[in-house]
Amino acid sequence: MTTHHSPVVVGYDFSHSGHAALARAVSLAARAPHHVLHVVCVVNPHEPIPSIPSYNGVDYMYAARVQEALAIEVQQELDRVEVTSRLHFFVHARIGKPVDEILRLASEVGADLIIVGSHGLTGIERIVVGSTSEKIVREAGCSVEVARPKKYPEVELMPVVEVAHQDHTYVPPHRYEYEDHRVLLRPVEWPLL
Repeated sequence: MTTHHSPVVVGYDFSHSGHAALARAVSLAARAPHHVLHVVCVVNPHEPIPSIPSYNGVDYMYAARVQEALAIEVQQELDRVEVTSRLHFFVHARIGKPVDEILRLASEVGADLIIVGSHGLTGIERIVVGSTSEKIVREAGCSVEVARPKKYPEVELMPVVEVAHQDHTYVPPHRYEYEDHRVLLRPVEWPLL
């Protein structure tokens, strides 16, 4: 028996929106364990991640440290969620432009879904800086989900009430037909040319 795995690429940048993307991906994989997570952090070659200091600039040793920190972040998120079965994930740290590297990874693993966060840039910020999530949505070869941190409070739902079973008579489904009633703009006796 062969099992089908569904690769999901998750863009993570140690920010609130990145955490929202990771939380969404872990929640998805916890409910459907056939999803394999590929969590990727793309490091700008000219600027390290603020929470992870760089000693010799951004190089492959720095990327290895980012990858270790990324594995810890994923493990902490998995500890917060109730995972009932085995969940598979990979962590990737890449150096380059986020859009290019996320899309390249998605292509390499044959992703069925990409989950990215949104920083919520608007107006001039978005024009100057550009929106990574918007570019990924436009250029991706698969479905993309943009995750955002929740900004409104939890809503308590009304309780579910059991209804006593009642015998109902069978009602057959209704059948409908549709016929196109367009108006003819020419008399029927005129020939078609």
